[in-house]
Amino acid sequence: MVTTEEIVKAVGEVKKAPKRKFRQTVDLVVNLKNLDMNRPENRIDQEVVLPEGRGKDVRIALFAEGELAHQSKKIVDTVLSKDEIEALAKDKKKAKAYAERHSFFLAQTDLMALIGKSLGPVLGPRGKMPRPVPPNMDIKPLVERLKKTVRIRTKDKLTFHLPVGTEDMDDAAIARNVEAVLNVLENRFGKGAHNIRSVYLKTTMGPSVRLEGV
Repeated sequence: MVTTEEIVKAVGEVKKAPKRKFRQTVDLVVNLKNLDMNRPENRIDQEVVLPEGRGKDVRIALFAEGELAHQSKKIVDTVLSKDEIEALAKDKKKAKAYAERHSFFLAQTDLMALIGKSLGPVLGPRGKMPRPVPPNMDIKPLVERLKKTVRIRTKDKLTFHLPVGTEDMDDAAIARNVEAVLNVLENRFGKGAHNIRSVYLKTTMGPSVRLEGV
């Protein structure tokens, strides 16, 4: 399997791409093989916590009422009440905008049924159904964890890509994030690396650099 040194070298090559007027994301592109993606058991829908974080802010929304809503206003990016859930259910365009704007959703447990019924058709296909939280829970640790989390979601494709950092992060830090994703993939399938055809790194608008040894 690819070594840490090889990943660090690839990150360095990726960063040689021309700079843009914005801070580019460093993406990991993985091509799988020897898998029939028509079989549900071969599809991946899994979260990975990046040890060094994503390098940029991750927007998180919470559906809540009362004390949980009040205490969470400084912790999450958006707090939506029961009335706002019902309003979004009537405005699919606005609901879709919220779904695209936020990476993760949380919801007070007693609102989950309402959310599933009213917003499930919007959030479900995007893999963004909220995770339930008790009304008395301190959500700060969960939010901090989610801000370091990326999601592998393949559906019916053998290729997927996900962010593993930003171009201003340290090369070794990005390499540790890449290793975290590759370790999950190796453990995900019975044949481990045998199911990985190739792996590339690239910045948002830069050329791809292949990881040798994968």
